[in-house]
Parts: sequence; C-alpha cells; structure tokens
Amino acid sequence: MCAFAKDIGIDLGTASVLIYVKGHGVVLNEPSVVAIDKDTGRLLQVGADAQAMLGRTPGNIVAIRPLREGVISDYDMTERMLKEFLHKVSSGFPKPRVIICVPSGITEVEERAVVDAGHQAGARKVCLIEEPVAAALGAGIDISKPDGHMVVDIGGGTSDIAVISLDGPVESTSIKVAGDQFNEAVVKYMRRKHNILIGERTAELMKMEIGCVFPKEEEQTIDIKGRCLMTGLPKGVTVSSTEMMEAFEEPVERILEAVHGVLERTPPELVADISNNGIVMTGGGSLVDGFDKLITARTGIQTVVAENAISCVAEGTGKSLEWIGSMPDGTVNLSRRKQMN
Repeated sequence: MCAFAKDIGIDLGTASVLIYVKGHGVVLNEPSVVAIDKDTGRLLQVGADAQAMLGRTPGNIVAIRPLREGVISDYDMTERMLKEFLHKVSSGFPKPRVIICVPSGITEVEERAVVDAGHQAGARKVCLIEEPVAAALGAGIDISKPDGHMVVDIGGGTSDIAVISLDGPVESTSIKVAGDQFNEAVVKYMRRKHNILIGERTAELMKMEIGCVFPKEEEQTIDIKGRCLMTGLPKGVTVSSTEMMEAFEEPVERILEAVHGVLERTPPELVADISNNGIVMTGGGSLVDGFDKLITARTGIQTVVAENAISCVAEGTGKSLEWIGSMPDGTVNLSRRKQMN
C-alpha cells in the first residue's frame, strides 16, 4: 500500500500555499485564504475562491488568512485548509509523507504547531525544512559543499536571509517585514499623501503594476480609485512609480539592515565566497522592480533574482524529499539530518 503513497513538499506561506508532488513538480499554487460560515462554522471555500471573497462578504461569511507573518495564527483553520489542499493533490492515495517549509526564526512551539497541523491534515510523517535552505535548493545552488552562499527570500509575511554552507544555515535571520508590509505601507502612504482609503487588494495591484525600490529609467503611473477620507465618496487619483518608491522606503530599509546584519556576523571566509558567488533573491517580494539593483548598490555584491522566484521554495522543498526517509519527524534542516546519521 505504501508503494503508492506520495511524498509531498509544502511551501506553507503567509500569502500562498504551493504543493510539490514527487515526480510531478509543483501541482498546486493557491492563496492561503479560507472562507467560512460564521454561524455554522462550515468551510465554504479555500484558496483562490476564498480570496475572491476577501473584503466582499456578507455578515455571516468570513474570509480568513490563517497564517500571519510566516507562522500559524489560526491553528484550526490552517489544519482545515491543509486538509483541503492535500485532498486535492492526493485523493485516493494513502497518507503521504510531507516536508513543510518554515521561516528560519521559528520557535519550537511554532514548529510543533506546524508538525501537528500536518499530521491532523492527513500526513503520516511530517518533517520541516527552513525556507532559505529550500530556496537555495530550488535556485539550483549546491549547498552540500563548504562554500558560502547567501539567499534573501522575501515572502508574504517574512523575509528570511541566510548564509548557507554544508547543507545548513551558518548565519540567518527572519524578520516580519515582507510583501504584506509593503501593501500596508502603500495603504498608509495613500491615506497620508492623498487622503484616500484603499483596500489591500488595490495596494497589491499597485505594487505589482508600478511598484519599485530603485529609480526606474522611465516613470510609470497608475489610476486607482478609493474612498475619500474627507467626503466619504469615491475618488480617483493617479500615482507614480516614484511615489511607490517613497511608500516602500521603511520596509525596504528594514530588509537591507537585516541583510547587512547577517553579512556582519558571517565568518570572513564565507563573506569572501559570497562576494564571488553573489546573492540570490527568491520569493514573490523579490520581484518588486529594482530590488536586486538596490542590494547590489548597498552591499557591493552582485545580486540576482532566481529564475523561478515564486516557486523556488516549493521546488527546493520538493528536492529535499529524496532525504525524507532518513529525516526524523520535525527535522528542521538537512545538516541536522547528517549529524543524526
């Protein structure tokens, strides 16, 4: 029976859940959103269908994002969401073995919650892998050698920065500043500068369309509508890419400080390696225009965005499935696995 069981890698992100099935690649990429009926507790939708309901539901229907800042904020909803997604990709098969990706700064209590949620959702074995390690694997970096590589993974809820050598992080940090905080920064900026209230989805659209953190060669603009804070009526404004750069200033500086902090704590030999190998950026947040140029300018180290930035972590988690047989439940990185063997 176990011969037919699937091994599954899950990138359990604040913004999206990506699922990798061994032999099939990434088979699911859905927003981390659950819609429930408040009166009955019945699960109505998960993923993209639930996301379409965000901010647009009647009183008895609530659309929830059960993960906040990279960790589980609503255990019950996370478990139900995972169960639905696992059922989508492995229905008719026995309980799968699963590796779930977690931020590098996760506490033991948070680790336990993720492992328990995986078991409750139907997995027979649950192991964990740190996001930067998975991102490096997904970007095609050979992390098994004694050679330093730096990965900056900017997701929805957390940014994970790590220097990796010999299958594990040598120095790392995880900060709760990422895509969600960029959206919040846009909402605050529009309120302060234009006296207009916009929703999270509008902020996300602005970020994707004209968002930048480094001066663009050509100025871009977008027309958006929101609610005027003075009159309470709909109001339209035109926003430029330079304004977006201004809006992003605070979260961007915090990510740059974290990158500097990790470099400062890294042994000199590994810093020399990173200088030669460059810095690799992954995650949806790395796609904000000019982020690689900004890090290159601030650190003097060539920075590139991985080819498959959004699915990088999921693909790396998928690659780590080949070691799942030798990983005990709850293993957090591959170097620990080697120490145990």
